[in-house]
Amino acid sequence: MPTSFNQSVIEEFRANDGKVGGPFEGGDLLLLTTTGAKSGEEHTVPLGYLRVGGLLLVIGSAAGAPRHPAWYHNLLAHPLVRVELGTETFEAIAVPAEGTRRDRLFEQVARVEPGYADYQNRTTRLLPVVALERPGLEPGEGPGKVTHLADKLLEVHTWLRAQLRHVIAEVDAHFAARADRTGPGDPPTPGLGLQIRQHCLAFCQSLEFHHTGEDAHVFPALARHHPHLAAALDRLRDEHRTVARLQGELVALLADIGGADPVRFRAELNRMARELTSHLDYEEESLIPVLAEIPFPPAPPAADAAATATA
Repeated sequence: MPTSFNQSVIEEFRANDGKVGGPFEGGDLLLLTTTGAKSGEEHTVPLGYLRVGGLLLVIGSAAGAPRHPAWYHNLLAHPLVRVELGTETFEAIAVPAEGTRRDRLFEQVARVEPGYADYQNRTTRLLPVVALERPGLEPGEGPGKVTHLADKLLEVHTWLRAQLRHVIAEVDAHFAARADRTGPGDPPTPGLGLQIRQHCLAFCQSLEFHHTGEDAHVFPALARHHPHLAAALDRLRDEHRTVARLQGELVALLADIGGADPVRFRAELNRMARELTSHLDYEEESLIPVLAEIPFPPAPPAADAAATATA
């Protein structure tokens, strides 16, 4: 089967530290890997990017086609994406801009790359402007260097706590902006809905992935080697089911933020946040002493190590 144009660009990009020839030569290009909205499989596409006001942006132009590109539908379903930029690869949260923020960013994009304005003129759909946000941690957060499984657990939990704080901060910003709008009639909803939704989904999907891995691999291994943890592991499994319910409630709550009463909404969000954080706290309290004895990343199997030693 012949190699597709996109695949040939991807292979050239990876073979040449992010540099390609042909129509993309000299341009700013990245590789974006999304998870299929329906298939659940990874898909990688080469995309032009721009930096505006410290933001890393990609535009869902599809050359002015009448429909959004597939990668845009994918990132709405699965906000966590992988970005390859030059020789660097990192995870990001894909956040489409809305309302006046989107219009302002697109205007800045079009000034730098007028071709995007031409694409917008070819179609009646609004071209998405998507920020690829690197979910960083505050200085001093997290375990630093990861040397054992306890460090890895703390690293994951720190990331999850940071995303939950991000969601709460954006909710506060949403209600503050809504309160600032005065005048006749109902004030328009500030353009933070998609931003809040994407960070909420990133948190929930990451937590689900984390718990699935624990239930399928980590907990059975711990139960075999540390029978005294049986009661704690059983409780954690039960809590995972409770957390799964809370995740669904959180997504539903945030989907209804537009017309919600701020006081009741914040109270419900804070209740869910406390329950989710309590689960993370208990998991650390129960597992860190044991996980600190298990190196991470795992050592290679003995056979591989022996082969390496004799090579």
